[in-house]
Amino acid sequence: MQDRHWIYVAAFLRATGLAMLAILVAAYVHALDASSAALGAIGASGFAGCALASLLVTLRGDRWGRRHVLAALGLLAAAGTLLLAAAGAPWLLCAAAFLGMFNAMGKDRGAALLLESAALPATVDDRRRTAAFARYHVAQDAGHAAGAGAAALPVLLRALGIAGLPALQWSIAAAALVLLAGAAVCARLSRAIEAAPHAAARSTSTPMSPATRRIVGRISLLFLIDAAGGGFLTTSWLSVFFLERFGAEVGTVAALFAGARVLNACSHFAAAWLAARIGLVNTMVFAHIPSSLLLLTVAIAPSFPVAAVLFLLREGLVEMDVPTRQSYLMAVVDARDRTRASGVTSLVRLCGWALGQAAAGVVGQAALGLSLACGAGLKIGYDLLLFAAFRGQRPPEEACR
Repeated sequence: MQDRHWIYVAAFLRATGLAMLAILVAAYVHALDASSAALGAIGASGFAGCALASLLVTLRGDRWGRRHVLAALGLLAAAGTLLLAAAGAPWLLCAAAFLGMFNAMGKDRGAALLLESAALPATVDDRRRTAAFARYHVAQDAGHAAGAGAAALPVLLRALGIAGLPALQWSIAAAALVLLAGAAVCARLSRAIEAAPHAAARSTSTPMSPATRRIVGRISLLFLIDAAGGGFLTTSWLSVFFLERFGAEVGTVAALFAGARVLNACSHFAAAWLAARIGLVNTMVFAHIPSSLLLLTVAIAPSFPVAAVLFLLREGLVEMDVPTRQSYLMAVVDARDRTRASGVTSLVRLCGWALGQAAAGVVGQAALGLSLACGAGLKIGYDLLLFAAFRGQRPPEEACR
């Protein structure tokens, strides 16, 4: 099997575990009668752990070896998740979230992603790059769908006589095993995914090229806005919205997010097809704005069925900018700077998510729907600024248009 396919498998398993956790931890905190501020603090702690890991990977990942780093990240995620299952006090939950790099987004956006994003373009040519990223994210969203469905595990355990907090704790432990399996898959990767020796040395001794610095600087500011908006819209926070606003059961919420991830996966293929016709930047912007407008309607929906339909419509569009965004960034920066460009932008996004998640915990105490409106507003602003800043800078495959 080619390295590209092993990367897809590892991404699938990691995404499965993370999607399970985002819903289960929200239900766990809800069952502990902790405040929304506590959930915000746990999410922010997890993002802080992701940010630290991403910083280290950005600075040293190529030199330490991509295969070894990917395996180590998987082991840490599994260990932190096991600690989450055993923790009860909010401070211990925060510490476990930090160690395990818990991503309340319910989507794989951590340090492993930036390494895989840097390695993937070398496995295909420019014209197939966006399609490779689309398949990569389809694998992730298949995992997100599987994980969201698996988050209904407490319902099965209840039927077996294990209910309440123990059912949630055993389910979180099951997510840790899935993450451990993802770490094991990384052992199948070959040396071909490693950065070239001169590039690995350059990653710590030579600054990025001036052209790359200009691009990364501008796009990072925009990604900060987008990520801050995303911090208001994590899977954990949306789960709490559906649980508290409409009194939905955890199994129902799990099924809803499973359907959403299936739509996310389908949208990646649509994104690759559309980008080949109208361009990467246009696809990123023109699909993303309608998804944010739909989210505003979810915040004011009168009932759970209506909110669920609107949410699913939104999920069919919201991920179309993900493979296109990564393909675009990897195309317009110097190939030798890909790991660092991916790392810097990932760090910025993690910081934005942490800030947004912490703010959502405060805003949510005033009104649950208000956090959704704040997130949607920030994302619409990001889309408009991105179009204004980058519509004239085309990747190589679009240069002849």
